[in-house]
Amino acid sequence: MPTHTPITGRPVRVALVGAGNRGLTYAEWIKAHPERAELVAVADPRPAARAAAGAPVEFDDWRPLVENRVADAVIVATQDRFHVEPVLALAGAGYAILAEKPLAPTEEETRRIVEGVERAGVLFAVCHVMRYTPYTDLVKEVVDSGVLGQLVSLDHLEPVGWWHYAHSYVRGPWRSEKDSSPMLLAKSCHDLDWITYVMGGRIEQVTGFGGLKHFRPENAPAGSAERCLDCAVEADCPYSALKLYMPTLREKGAVWPVTHVTEATDEAGLVQALREGPYGVCAYRSDNDVVDHQVLAMQLTDGVTATFQMVAFTEQTHRQTRIFGSHGWLTGDGERVTVQDFRTGESTVHELGASGSNAADGHGGGDAALVEAFVTAVATGEPGAVRSGPATSLGSHLAAFAAERARHTGTVQTVPAQ
Repeated sequence: MPTHTPITGRPVRVALVGAGNRGLTYAEWIKAHPERAELVAVADPRPAARAAAGAPVEFDDWRPLVENRVADAVIVATQDRFHVEPVLALAGAGYAILAEKPLAPTEEETRRIVEGVERAGVLFAVCHVMRYTPYTDLVKEVVDSGVLGQLVSLDHLEPVGWWHYAHSYVRGPWRSEKDSSPMLLAKSCHDLDWITYVMGGRIEQVTGFGGLKHFRPENAPAGSAERCLDCAVEADCPYSALKLYMPTLREKGAVWPVTHVTEATDEAGLVQALREGPYGVCAYRSDNDVVDHQVLAMQLTDGVTATFQMVAFTEQTHRQTRIFGSHGWLTGDGERVTVQDFRTGESTVHELGASGSNAADGHGGGDAALVEAFVTAVATGEPGAVRSGPATSLGSHLAAFAAERARHTGTVQTVPAQ
């Protein structure tokens, strides 16, 4: 990636394209650090979303940003299927770009983005937030120290969370592969990216299994209705929309995930949204088709193996990881890392303390650290602060596409070497 001209004497000017939950989260860091960065414009078709961003200049579409260079950098945080056109156009206009993951729902579109930004020669980063957490820094420090000896294998679990899955992947925008992307790509392309980052090698081969097992019409409870508000057995259903959203509104106010359901801030508004919108539909009668469980087996560089499991039916909590080496092994749960040294027989526990594990609480510090790294790279003209450029991110996406081919065909797939 080329070196860019440093910005001196003023904050980095940033525009936001897509003022949803992710975009607004990144904008919060910018507004909290006025000495480092300035949010100068927002582009989103929704007036309420633009207002929430709080930028001095508003557009209902991203195209005016191409015609009028108002910023140094742009954060593209639109829905998965609407990344390609703005990223390519904005890169062509010379903006540094931070793009939400996944880059695109198909391999062809992903390659178009990577080739386009590389051709434009702009600074480009991808929102693989897991690379930027203090927990990841600790795991990588242990692995790179050599205390584990020769790396042999890794086992990684993403516990999506029963209620989070019902919210985002049964009723929410990511419930349909046609409208979004495969679950593995939408939710876990940065887990695959994390595995390669921590282990220091790319994924070369992959196979796996999975499907939509539970959230299907034939599994609907007897006596259930089309909507939770009309359901005679709602009180006994773990996926009741009333249970998922009403307590949050009453106890915390209009915060995520309630803000995804309605722009209203009162109970009457929430009830109306559940009566009319997708978040009030029975979880067994939605039009969802993405997997609720998936397992992968992978071979990485130098014969290192890895397994990955993503499953809906868990508490919503940190990833769980075990790394196996010839001289020791590591277990980690997002808050602590335990290392056993086979040579001494001693176990060492590294405590990080509680940190948020999901998008609502900043991904354990990853969201803020990502934006800070991107702003630093733009300000200094040195892209080294960014941990996931276009070529690196392409690798994790190619692994996800290969894993989907493996799942659908029951085969072992080779991951292209770019």
